[in-house]
Amino acid sequence: MAIPTNIVPQDYRISKNDRRELNGHGSVIVWFTGLSGSGKSTLANAVEQELFKQGIRTYVLDGDNIRHGLNNNVDFSAEGRTENIRRIGEVAKLFIDAGVVVLTAFISPFKSDRDRVRSLVGSEEFIEVFVDCPLEICEQRDVKGLYKKARAGEIADFTGISSPFEAPENPELTIATGTIPLHQSVEQVTNYILKKIIKQS
Repeated sequence: MAIPTNIVPQDYRISKNDRRELNGHGSVIVWFTGLSGSGKSTLANAVEQELFKQGIRTYVLDGDNIRHGLNNNVDFSAEGRTENIRRIGEVAKLFIDAGVVVLTAFISPFKSDRDRVRSLVGSEEFIEVFVDCPLEICEQRDVKGLYKKARAGEIADFTGISSPFEAPENPELTIATGTIPLHQSVEQVTNYILKKIIKQS
């Protein structure tokens, strides 16, 4: 959809760099992607807690929470998933401008959608974290009972069952949550983020 010609972006005196300087650190999108049940939300939540302890300004955007509000009118078709991620990318970009480390936990199954968010902010401000967990382990966890419903045909277009998941080819980080303890995963992700945002500030 084209932007109407009567809309002009407004410039303000306080910049992204001003906000970063005030916070004492840089701002990035940490994009957790993986199958349902892989541990994206659990990892994002734990990483945020660790960053918070260290005085880092953070916010988590989670798939289910966003679909209860901002994206409650978006379905799970291929087009709907693309629109879901497009909106999240734009929201996450606002957090970057605000000087915040925003952690996003979304299945985001399509490579093109994730790449579009990366291009929106640039690779220096985008950290893709592939939460790599085998499908069979995700199904064993099935904390929401979604795989069981998908196998029974009660949920259409379910990623990993009736809809594909395109694994990242060159993520900044790959976390094998099926084998690595949570505390080790948190340490790995947190250390990577801190090196990135300290370099930016």
